[in-house]
Amino acid sequence: MADPTSPAATPIEAAAPARRSTGRGRARVFVLFRDAGTRMGAGILLVVTLAALLAPWVAPYDPTAQSIVESFHGPSAAHWFGTDEYGRDLFSRVIWGARPALIVGVLSVLVSMIVGVPLGMVAGLKGGCVDLAVSAVVDVMMSFPSLLLALMIVTLVGSGLHTLVIAIGIAHVPLFIRLARSSTMQLRELDYVAASRTFGGRDGWILGQHILPNIIGPLIVMATLGIAGAIRDEAALSFLGLGIQPPEPSWGNIIRDGVSAILAAPWMALISGFALALTVLAFNMIGDSVRDVLDPRDIAAASNERGERR
Repeated sequence: MADPTSPAATPIEAAAPARRSTGRGRARVFVLFRDAGTRMGAGILLVVTLAALLAPWVAPYDPTAQSIVESFHGPSAAHWFGTDEYGRDLFSRVIWGARPALIVGVLSVLVSMIVGVPLGMVAGLKGGCVDLAVSAVVDVMMSFPSLLLALMIVTLVGSGLHTLVIAIGIAHVPLFIRLARSSTMQLRELDYVAASRTFGGRDGWILGQHILPNIIGPLIVMATLGIAGAIRDEAALSFLGLGIQPPEPSWGNIIRDGVSAILAAPWMALISGFALALTVLAFNMIGDSVRDVLDPRDIAAASNERGERR
């Protein structure tokens, strides 16, 4: 339904391309889950997510409880993944370590999207000085690797879960700005966007009604792959001692403890590293499949075709 507050709502709406049909959306989802990699990745993420959510009930021991007499015990019936140098159960710590990984991964990408997508869309639509200013900021931020930029922020602000979310989110903002900007610059030249301008459509209307719905596919792909990168960054910062602080478990600090005792207890680093790699792999597999289904070129071509038919 058209926005009644718009001075030319009816012509603008008439110029806009039709939304994707529900049937076509269902077909894309069906194609997505026909891929074996997608099903495998989704299964891994389901297990990891359920383990993180149900950690208080699934983990057999308190992840911070120490028992020096049981230090460096190998995998056994009592301790499936063995114990660390303080006798803490590694199975429980790996399960609890999934929580900060998923929380930081998802929330930091949300921060990146909330900040980066509007800036990129405005810069791409406006052009001129606005585009130059945003592009200059992006170029400066991208001159630093994302992990190094997050490390600088954490060093200045301090460690902790909230700091990790903000630091990693800010470090990944330039990726979403560039994607939203380039996609908007392509779509702003299409006929239905020009028609909306002709009939008096404001920038906010054009961005919300015409641009955002047609770039949501590439943004979903970037978000899926960005979660994998954010999980790696969280583990790397925790490994360096700037992320989740002991005795709270994180895959990164478990790997760090395992590396320091690699000869006495090699299972520490291997098991937590395997959990990290498996989770990142699952997000990458799903991201690759989503990218194939939501091909940005296909979306832009379909939008242009619908606009021409109108």
